[in-house]
Amino acid sequence: MQTVLVTGGAGFIGANFILLARQNNWFNIINVDKLTYASNLENLAELQNDTNYHFVQGDIDNVELVSYLLDKYQPNAIINFAAETHVDRSIFSPQTFIQTNVVGTFNLLEATRFYWQKLSLQNQQQFRFLHVSTDEVYGSLSTQEPAFREDTPYAPNSPYAASKAAADHFVRAYYHTYKLPTLTTNCSNNYGMRQFPEKLIPLTILNALDGKSLPIYGDGQNIRDWLYVIDHCEAIYLVIQQGKIGETYNIGGLNEQTNLTVVKKICAILDELIPKPNFSYSSLINFVPDRPGHDRRYAIDCSKIRRDLGWQPKENFDSGLRKTVQWYLDNSAWVNQVSSGAYQNWLKQNYENRK
Repeated sequence: MQTVLVTGGAGFIGANFILLARQNNWFNIINVDKLTYASNLENLAELQNDTNYHFVQGDIDNVELVSYLLDKYQPNAIINFAAETHVDRSIFSPQTFIQTNVVGTFNLLEATRFYWQKLSLQNQQQFRFLHVSTDEVYGSLSTQEPAFREDTPYAPNSPYAASKAAADHFVRAYYHTYKLPTLTTNCSNNYGMRQFPEKLIPLTILNALDGKSLPIYGDGQNIRDWLYVIDHCEAIYLVIQQGKIGETYNIGGLNEQTNLTVVKKICAILDELIPKPNFSYSSLINFVPDRPGHDRRYAIDCSKIRRDLGWQPKENFDSGLRKTVQWYLDNSAWVNQVSSGAYQNWLKQNYENRK
């Protein structure tokens, strides 16, 4: 069985990918994660006795550590999930995003390049470096414009999106300059179980359960294409197995929804599952001042990955959202563990102090 080095594997998407990979016996996994605020080893607790899974606390910025792990475990591939991902946090502290997403990716590429160049010709040909990115690098769409394609020009509008765009360009450059066998995926908004509750869907679920305000930016008409995390993980597996070296694949859920619609659908599910007399959770909705540079619409054209690799999302938004709400209801211990004082301070900084 192949061995894969996964970076950022204690985060939301990375952890779901690792769990799926081990459940299906896809790979042996070496997980390197810095364990920042959004990482959670509880996501991977069920693998504690799995001898084909190893966790290392570390930073992709640390070339010496990454080089040591590559030499020790001799992976056949690297999947780079490691990133700062929250747009609001990038507005408050962009330097953190530059350090992790740009410099960190560069240093990971450098360590990988030196490792790859020492491999035998056969192992070089089999090796893959898959970089997981975002649709936000493409900028914003009007409601009439066609969805983002792989050849859509980059136009990032937030520090987060700019940092991911820069990382994407470095990955591309290492393929063209050094022939490092890279692949890039650009996905739409992910949702599902184990997502850190600063993002819209888990934030709404948990605030509603606590009877707190449900904040919605601006008029709530910003549109996102929602991708169920398991569908995304299965797409990544296909790309690492069958994707063409040097190519980019857009991965979308084909589920465009306004933010207001998403919040109202969550409220409706909670009204059904945890009803309260003479009360609807939608009464907690609160419109707050919009964030700077808030992109109006994202949409992914994923016809390339469907045509070339045979992938398409299995989950529609209503079924995926119901599964997601139910998971948070069923996992109160996980919720309590991640809802720390630092998280509460962030919510206050980002929402309550808006003017």
